[in-house]
Amino acid sequence: MADTSLSEVDQNNELSASGSRFSKTGRTLLFVGIAILVSGAVFAALFGWKTIMQSGSVQTQRPPVEVSAMQINLTTVPVSIQAVGSLRAVQEVLLSSEASGLVATIEFEAGQIVEADTLLVQLYDAPERADRDAAIARANLSKVQYQRSLGLSKSGAESKEVVDQRAAEKEQAIAVIKQIDARIQQKQIRAPFTGKLGIRRVDLGQYLHPGESVATLTDSSRLYVDFSVPQQELRRMAEGNVVRVTTDTWPGRVFQATLETIEPRINQETRNISVRALLENADSALQSGMFVNVELILADRIDRLTVPATAIQTTAFGDNVVVVRGDNPTVQGQVEYVRVTAGKRFGDMVEVDGLAVGDVILIEGQMKTPPGTQVVVAELRVQFEKD
Repeated sequence: MADTSLSEVDQNNELSASGSRFSKTGRTLLFVGIAILVSGAVFAALFGWKTIMQSGSVQTQRPPVEVSAMQINLTTVPVSIQAVGSLRAVQEVLLSSEASGLVATIEFEAGQIVEADTLLVQLYDAPERADRDAAIARANLSKVQYQRSLGLSKSGAESKEVVDQRAAEKEQAIAVIKQIDARIQQKQIRAPFTGKLGIRRVDLGQYLHPGESVATLTDSSRLYVDFSVPQQELRRMAEGNVVRVTTDTWPGRVFQATLETIEPRINQETRNISVRALLENADSALQSGMFVNVELILADRIDRLTVPATAIQTTAFGDNVVVVRGDNPTVQGQVEYVRVTAGKRFGDMVEVDGLAVGDVILIEGQMKTPPGTQVVVAELRVQFEKD
């Protein structure tokens, strides 16, 4: 009876273990089935979304953008040297007194344009003028005595030695007058040339010392352009070369000068050559002392690719030019951003590397044409080929 009970218990245990194994397998299969269903649903959703987006993009595709473009060619550009220079008036002086004295009169206003030899400042010169009157009197007496001695010498009443002495006294008296005239002239400050006066630095009644400044006088009609260039450029420079001058005071305006002097000595510290150009400044647009940018045009010329400055897009990663690509880029195509290296600027044109002859580039409207945009060339400009 006991054996029968043990046997039943063993059978029940085996059935429980078997049921447990079947329960675990069922749960695993259930989880796998759910995962397959979820994955299929996600895949179906992604596929449907992609199909909708593709169909929608086709329906909303933008029409080609009309642009203005230029077909570039090699152009002849001058070889030049860029430098920084300064301006100096051909005639410019700091007016000062040669003698000391009190300022008696001031005959000018600050900023006034005066002619050459115009009296500007008069120092007190009454003592010198009194001395001059006395010297004239002595000179007149010496002249009379000389004439008397000369007449007496003809009759033998005066010796030749006395006549010579009277002649020397006369000449000495005249020299004293000239000496006093020179001192009187030193009491006057006159304009040495025609020009414009600067700020007045003297007042009425002020005591001036020799060399003390009164005002500046500048003739700005002609200016010197002084700058330096490396010594290796000496062989390509010559007097008479054209020099282009620009300044931030007059943006977009180019002033033309002529190379006048090349310093025959090279600076031993910098190994640069000092050169000077002459600039005609009839309208007085430029002033002495101004900082300027200088471009010295050399005799040699080369053929380079140039593009309008407006065609270059400058970013933090470099310069780019928008190029039209396609079978017929002069009519239509797809835009591509091409990295370029900008070089020297010639007016509104900039020398570039990175493009090819015949490329069609956008010259305006680049902001509305991101990479890959389809464009239609509404206006095409063809760059002139080299001379």
